[in-house]
Amino acid sequence: MKLLLAALESELSAFPEELDGFDRLVSGPGKLQATYALTRALDAKVYDEIVVVGTAGAIDPDLAATVHEVGTAFQHDVTDLDGISGQHVSLPARVSTGRDGVLIATGDHFVEDAEVTAVIRPSGAALVDMETYAYIWVAGQFDVPIRVFRAVSDQAEDGALTDWREAVARCSVQLREFIRSEYGV
Repeated sequence: MKLLLAALESELSAFPEELDGFDRLVSGPGKLQATYALTRALDAKVYDEIVVVGTAGAIDPDLAATVHEVGTAFQHDVTDLDGISGQHVSLPARVSTGRDGVLIATGDHFVEDAEVTAVIRPSGAALVDMETYAYIWVAGQFDVPIRVFRAVSDQAEDGALTDWREAVARCSVQLREFIRSEYGV
């Protein structure tokens, strides 16, 4: 059995309630809710794989507005004791799915500011979101394979929240088609 995981119900709006071979979990937005919900789910049941779907803002202005697989994540909103941005005091700087894919910057606030995007861009991140680092880290603690698919909803700059609200249904359809082609369900 696989676990289909999204932060928000709206990101699953194009998915059927029941998907053969998958349980479904909506964690809530942000790293803390993502960590809590996924930990509880993995503590209660053993899964063959976690499949994350959801939206993300594009940090790379040339990134196509389609579905991208995430390979690695880091936290853009933390600093270590030496003040190094993106480094956590006790967690790994980066976590990986073990698959090829884009780098995503995870933080606990919705990025919709060109100045914040400009700070994140030199990291090499293609996307920004609020949960991926937590999902990958928790999956690693339980030694469960994880794949993360993010559909580009906005450019993570001025007006991004309005763009996201308008784009989430389109992104859900893209993600549903991608999962259908990738998993045959």
